[in-house]
Amino acid sequence: MSHLHTDVGEQWEEFVRERYDPNRKQEEFRNYETATPGVREFYRLNHTLQTRDFAVGKKREYMPLSKAKMSVWEAMEKLDSLVDESDPDTDLSQIAHNLQTAEACRRDGRPRWFILAGFLHDLGKVLCLFDEPQWAVVGDTFPVGCAWSEKIVYPEFFRDNPDAKVQELQTRLGVYSQNCGLDKVDMSWGHDEYLYHVMKAYMPEEALYIFRYHSFYPCHRENGYQYLMNEHDQKMFHWVKEFNQYDLYSKSHEKPDEKVLRPYYEELVSEFLPSQLHW
Repeated sequence: MSHLHTDVGEQWEEFVRERYDPNRKQEEFRNYETATPGVREFYRLNHTLQTRDFAVGKKREYMPLSKAKMSVWEAMEKLDSLVDESDPDTDLSQIAHNLQTAEACRRDGRPRWFILAGFLHDLGKVLCLFDEPQWAVVGDTFPVGCAWSEKIVYPEFFRDNPDAKVQELQTRLGVYSQNCGLDKVDMSWGHDEYLYHVMKAYMPEEALYIFRYHSFYPCHRENGYQYLMNEHDQKMFHWVKEFNQYDLYSKSHEKPDEKVLRPYYEELVSEFLPSQLHW
């Protein structure tokens, strides 16, 4: 397994050692070589079925935000039984993971919008409530419409993706242009893109980049796809990389006390968001 980009690796290793499980090493996170058969099967389906047409079609279907009207807490409670099939590092529910992430941000004195981003970052997984299979909701994300990077986990599973037979989509740039900017790039469909659209009227741009690209590990962790990014993306990805330490290394088997923490997060949510959101 490759290491984090050199400018953050040592910093993140110290973060893990001081704050979480001192017996768990950095390289033990996201170890897909020892992942369960279920994780491998998840990525086989994801890489086979996430075509460009599928991703664009799902964005078109969900962008009206007309599926439901729910508060943040209603959405959180509906996610309480969801365990991410793509994640080799935790078997806790999504609300527990969200609280672990947010509490790690809070302990480090991060800005209130950053803490809230930690609490909300996986809320787009409510897509599962609309009968979407997990391969269309969770997992690492990647651009569709150009050649797949070898830095994506399990790249061998793309061999059965129908886009593999479309020559236009198998070049380095595909349908895009050099440094066109990620806003012009179609990503594989999932909770990141969905939550970005739900939240884009309310949260700071830095938080929106976190929502939209926190699962784009081939880019923010492995430094791939730089040729699609523009200068603004590079600037905003500072925050995506800052956030990744909390999303990844806060995972542990200890479940946060939701009842104790809820008043703080109720106040934080009300500071930035309306009482009801369109999904």
